[in-house]
Amino acid sequence: MRALVQRVSEAAVRVDGKITGACGPGLLVLVCAMRGDGEAEAERLAAKIAKLRIFQDEAGKMNLSVRDIGGSALVVSQFTLAAETKGNRPGFSAAAPPAEGEALYGAFTRALVAAGVPAETGIFGADMKVSLVNDGPVTIWLDTEA
Repeated sequence: MRALVQRVSEAAVRVDGKITGACGPGLLVLVCAMRGDGEAEAERLAAKIAKLRIFQDEAGKMNLSVRDIGGSALVVSQFTLAAETKGNRPGFSAAAPPAEGEALYGAFTRALVAAGVPAETGIFGADMKVSLVNDGPVTIWLDTEA
């Protein structure tokens, strides 16, 4: 699985003009299931993100996790993280098929909540409008293959 994690002051996702998920200080997690991924990858990625120390401590060092600060997450499915960009038009054949992707998106979100991070979501497969205030900015790329 792949994730693009952004430390945010706030984030929200809208579908048809209505907010479907939001978070205050915490993380915006754009997540993509890849072909061959299973629940083990979803759980491993969620555990890593829950412990990722990218929030500042009292000394100004990135030494705290989202759990340490009492933050939350907004989890948005994003199959475009699977983009293959050899030419000018990206291909997405490395992404898991939609039914598998949706199941793993749910498994990832549940694992993140089980790891102690309150989370809200977008709607899988919907045309979503995501807004955020990136704090730092801090943006981290994670891949269970790496």
